[in-house]
Amino acid sequence: MPEKQTTPEWDFSERDIHILRELSRDPQLSSRELRDILDEKYGISVSHVTVSESIRRMRDHDVFREAIVPNEEFLFFSLFEFQFNPEGFEANWRAALEYIMNDKHTFMYFLSDGEYQWKTIMMFRDRQQESEWIHEFYKEHGNLINNLRNSVVTNVLKFGTDPELFDIFSGDDT
Repeated sequence: MPEKQTTPEWDFSERDIHILRELSRDPQLSSRELRDILDEKYGISVSHVTVSESIRRMRDHDVFREAIVPNEEFLFFSLFEFQFNPEGFEANWRAALEYIMNDKHTFMYFLSDGEYQWKTIMMFRDRQQESEWIHEFYKEHGNLINNLRNSVVTNVLKFGTDPELFDIFSGDDT
C-alpha cells in the first residue's frame, strides 16, 4: 500500500499567502512577475530570487501540489463509488486499490467518511471508453466489488482554487 501522506508542517508568512493566492489566479506567473505583484499590490518588496526560493521551499514541504489537468471540454469526468464484498476484501483489496491508483484514467482517488467506500474521479474520452474500463475492472476485480456506482460529471461550472481560500492561513477567513 502507498505510504500515507502526512500533514505538512509550515508556518505561513503573509508573503507565502499572497504568493499562493497569485499563483492560483495564474499558475504561469514568473518569479519576476510575482515580485512585481507583491510590491505593487501588497507592499511587499523582495527580490525575484526570494520569491523563487519561497515557492521552491513550499513545493519541497508539500504546501501545494502541481498537476497538469486537461481542459474539461476535451474529456469528461466520472465519479465512481465502490462498495465491497467483505468476503473478498482481505485477499483482494490491495490489487484493486493499486489497479485504480495506477490507472491512467484516475484523476483523484480517495476514501470518504460515512459508508466505507472508495471513490475516484476519472477522466475518459467518451462514454464507450468509460464502459470498457468498467467492464475490464469487473473482469479483473469483480470478486471484491459488490457495487460500482458511476456518475458522469456534466456541465463543470467551477474548476479551480479561488485565491481567497488562502485567507484561512492568515486568520482573515470569514
